[in-house]
Order: sequence, then C-alpha cells, then structure tokens
Amino acid sequence: MRITIVGCGSIGQMLAEAADEMAEVKRIYLTDVNKEKAERLASKMKKAIVVENVEEELYHCDLVIESATQEAAKSIIPKVVARGVDIMVMSVGALVDDEYRKGVTEKAAECEAKIYIPSGAVCGTDGLRSSSMGKLDEVELIAIQGPKTLSGVDYVINKGIDVGKLTEKTVVYSGTAREAVQMFPKNVNVAATVSLLGIGFDRTKVTIVMDPDTHSNSYELKLKGEFGEMDCSTYNVPAPENPKTSYLSAMSAISALKRIVRNEWIGI
Repeated sequence: MRITIVGCGSIGQMLAEAADEMAEVKRIYLTDVNKEKAERLASKMKKAIVVENVEEELYHCDLVIESATQEAAKSIIPKVVARGVDIMVMSVGALVDDEYRKGVTEKAAECEAKIYIPSGAVCGTDGLRSSSMGKLDEVELIAIQGPKTLSGVDYVINKGIDVGKLTEKTVVYSGTAREAVQMFPKNVNVAATVSLLGIGFDRTKVTIVMDPDTHSNSYELKLKGEFGEMDCSTYNVPAPENPKTSYLSAMSAISALKRIVRNEWIGI
C-alpha cells in the first residue's frame, strides 16, 4: 500500500514513523505547508519522500491521511474522493457543514472511495455506534482540559477568560457540538466524531471545563437511550510533541491505519 500523509505535526509524525515500520506500506508521501518540516521527517525514514501537495501522487496512492487542520481537510477531501482514493480524516470538524458533508460522502460513494474516521481521544465510540441503531435520547461530551490546551483559543480570549489566572475548575463552554467544533477547532474534533456516530451536531451537547490542576485532556462520554445508559471516562496524557494533542489520538490513528492495511476488522 502507498499512503500520503498531509500534515507533519505531532500526529502526522507518529503516523509516518509507525507506517514506516509496517511491511504492508511500500511508500509514504509526505506533504506539509512547511516543506522543511516534511523534509526533516522524511530524512529519518526509509520509505518516505516529500511531495508538493496531495494531488501530486494521487494516481499512485491508495490512502491519504489528513492530519493537518480543518481548513486543510475541507480542501483536500473532495479532491481525494473524486479520484476514488480512500482518505482518513483526523480534523473531523471539517465535516460539520451538512451540505459539504453530504456532497463529499455522495462523491465518495459514486467514486468508490472510503472515508475513515478514527475514534480519537475518547473511549466509548463503539457503544455509541451500537446504541445509535436504536433510539438515543441524550449524548453529552464533557471535556476537561488544562490551561496550556486552551491558551490562545479565540473563543476563550473573546470571552475575557484568562486561563492563566483561573484557580479552580471553570466551565468555559457549554452548548452544541456544531458550535464547539468550530469555536475550538484544535481541541474538540472528537465532538464531531461523536456527533456523526450518534444524534447529530445540533442535539449533541458539549461542555468544556478548564482545570488549572490538570496537564492532560480528559473526556466523559454520557449516553441515554433505548439501550440503557453509558458513562465512559478517558484520562489522557499529552502527545510527546504537542500538549494540545492527546496521545490516544495518535494511537487511535495508528491503530486505524493497521486495521486498514491489514484488512482486519475486530470489534466493529
């Protein structure tokens, strides 16, 4: 299999290094807006070369992995699926717009391309996926994050919240997943995954809590429905290269890649 990784940040780097050790992966194409970053990563690997953009090697590529930003994802997903190439999307918030999502999923079906979305930094997505086969009444995602994670977020700044001065747990956002994934594009992409699996962006509730005593990102996924009730908590540690990214996000992407290249589907 030949793969293209778009975005060579912390997750892209860990994905590339893991893919480099997979026998099933024969070639890795790397691209990043910062070409030097892609070149530095490629220099450490056996199977990687740097390309200018995602379209350069689409005719020779079996899978594209987006690990950049929501803006980048929104741009490249239509180009990839229109060529009949599969894509794994990490910046899931790019799919928040209903018309856009409908367009790319229809084009993917037409061109026989698959869109993969890893579970990310939250556990319980298997139960959510299963329970959505019946009636779901409530889905809530509670995110507890530290000051470093929320520093520099426009929404927090515009609300006049100085995360460096908070001394106790403080709710900085409570509302719909649709708004959350747009206001916090680098923090709660997992809210988009939860919304797509469950009852949608407008009915899924998201609460973001800033805890000055935590240095990791934690999530609680709460469900109520015909199946019963579920309350699943995940206590993450930060990714080694980026405190705003949960380590489990990268692990989830690597796990998904292994399943794809090996065609193994246990626990689906």
